[in-house]
Amino acid sequence: MKLAVLADIHGNWPALQAVTEHLDAWQPDQVIVDGDTVNRGPRPTECLRFVQDRQRVSGWLVVRGNHEEYVMTHAAPDAPRSGPAFELHRGSFWTYQQLGGSVADLEAMPLCLSLIGPDRNEIRVTHASMLGTREGIYPRTPDEELGRKIGSPAPALLCVGHTHIPLSRSLDGTLVVNAGSVGLPFDRDTRAGYAQIEWRSGRWRAEIVRLDYDRARAERDFFETGFIECSALAKLVLIELRRARSQLYEWAKQYEASILSGEMTMHDSVQEFVQRMDIA
Repeated sequence: MKLAVLADIHGNWPALQAVTEHLDAWQPDQVIVDGDTVNRGPRPTECLRFVQDRQRVSGWLVVRGNHEEYVMTHAAPDAPRSGPAFELHRGSFWTYQQLGGSVADLEAMPLCLSLIGPDRNEIRVTHASMLGTREGIYPRTPDEELGRKIGSPAPALLCVGHTHIPLSRSLDGTLVVNAGSVGLPFDRDTRAGYAQIEWRSGRWRAEIVRLDYDRARAERDFFETGFIECSALAKLVLIELRRARSQLYEWAKQYEASILSGEMTMHDSVQEFVQRMDIA
């Protein structure tokens, strides 16, 4: 049995094309898109529609990620359309608009999938971990914490994403595979990534595949789609793409409270962050 697991596409259309071409040549038995197909990137509609087409034609499976959830919040009747809280999430509102203001397709995505492997044991797929769509698994996650994130009863294979940092790690008979990120890696390797997982000789074996793609095209998409202008944070997303390192998390730790209190504008906070971190 051969599984291909894609995670964290984040609207990066050229990266998705490169990964799809590669996995089509590998010919897996099942392809699973493990959350965050949309948002935090310039071509959410193209990526979502492509994945949906592959669901219909090729039987791809799809899991919901935290970024699908961010977009879904804008459909609530009381969702803000102005003020500091709205400015903080203007990027996901832009994605919501690109999808035509409809979140039904996102809401239909399950939070977790359970499959049966060749050994009749469970294969479980969820975006971050069994503790939630934002509770990620990292290379240095302690074993005790990892056990809680795997959940009980533990599957033979757990496939996750969310952190944008790939890993393959075993704990008490469970192989945990983080597929990394198709569109926005954070491990200092700018190439697109996905996981090839294969049942061979009575055990699961995983390989993280890294692929070059048209990154110049991906950068142009930031400008040609208007994504770079949708939010001050889009500039940090572009830096993430270029450096393969997370920027939004550190920015939020330093500035989110000041934004919500009205002490600072989004534009000024991003400018100060870029200057302080010397990442322009």
